[in-house]
Amino acid sequence: MMPAQNWEEVRRWRKLTRERLIEHRTALAPAVRRSLGERACAALAQAVDLRPYEVLGFCWPIRGEFDVREVAKRHLAGGGRLALPVVVEKSAPVEFWRWYPGMAMQTGFWNIPIPKRRELLVPQAVIVPLVGFDESGYRLGYGGGYFDRTLAAASPRPFAIGFGYADSRLATIHPQPHDIPMNLIVTDEGSLVPGSNPLPGAGGYYFRSFT
Repeated sequence: MMPAQNWEEVRRWRKLTRERLIEHRTALAPAVRRSLGERACAALAQAVDLRPYEVLGFCWPIRGEFDVREVAKRHLAGGGRLALPVVVEKSAPVEFWRWYPGMAMQTGFWNIPIPKRRELLVPQAVIVPLVGFDESGYRLGYGGGYFDRTLAAASPRPFAIGFGYADSRLATIHPQPHDIPMNLIVTDEGSLVPGSNPLPGAGGYYFRSFT
């Protein structure tokens, strides 16, 4: 592991690590990804049910991410509302626009589908996709910094649920002052709560399996 203190060194390391993790997950056989996704979404659904969120933010799946739309629809069926993040200005916090199944969509930043109609919502919780994560709850994303800026600017700050592959866990992402840790991390192996009731060898995490 590199002794990453210099931001340029950290940025280079993150770029290489990000590429490696994305390449690994996109190379998975469809049946394997589907099986892992089902396990992860079962864990996510239980985690979402633990708190009465009115508005839940989530992301349209890209680049081998687990598809959370069925979990989102379950929240909608329970009386909640849903919102997708929308980049309206580069290097600025994202906005959250209301989404529901069957609504008209358009292509947004990075060619990600977004609602065609702008109806702003304020989520109480956001499911944040992980490229990687570390033992302190910090997230390795795609390098744009959008979620860090969004969480930093929000008041009150939404409950951030990092969601991704268990095998994308890293010893550290070498967090910087602008990095904001997740409140909860959910993977295909269960939920990880940073610093809560750590188990021996769990790296500071409480691990609860949903299998």
